[in-house]
Amino acid sequence: MKTSDLPSPTKGAYQRTRNLRNNMTKAEWKLWGNIRNKQLSIRFRRQHPIENYIVDFIALKIGLVIEIDGAQHCENRIEEKDKIRTRYLEELGLKVIRFNNYEVLTNIDGIIAEIIMIIEEMDKK
Repeated sequence: MKTSDLPSPTKGAYQRTRNLRNNMTKAEWKLWGNIRNKQLSIRFRRQHPIENYIVDFIALKIGLVIEIDGAQHCENRIEEKDKIRTRYLEELGLKVIRFNNYEVLTNIDGIIAEIIMIIEEMDKK
């Protein structure tokens, strides 16, 4: 998959992307430190815009999106928006996996192992 295979970002998404890259959470920084520069044998981008959405991390080559959710994602309103967003991304052919901040901050090795397993499964397809 290439960026050109995905819907073009809106102007607002580009502006929000820059802000999000400059203000990543501790959990996002921790995961980014473990997946950047092809450390998992595949290139990830961070805070990547897709139409009006911005995904935390994406491996375009295999179409894998990783989202890191803070505590606010447990609220019903936000949780419903996340479901709509996930459905939309899956309709584009992307696989979306989610972890919460606490998991990333306390079990980064387990998170990385799970991501590696998913990458290997997706690479087989």
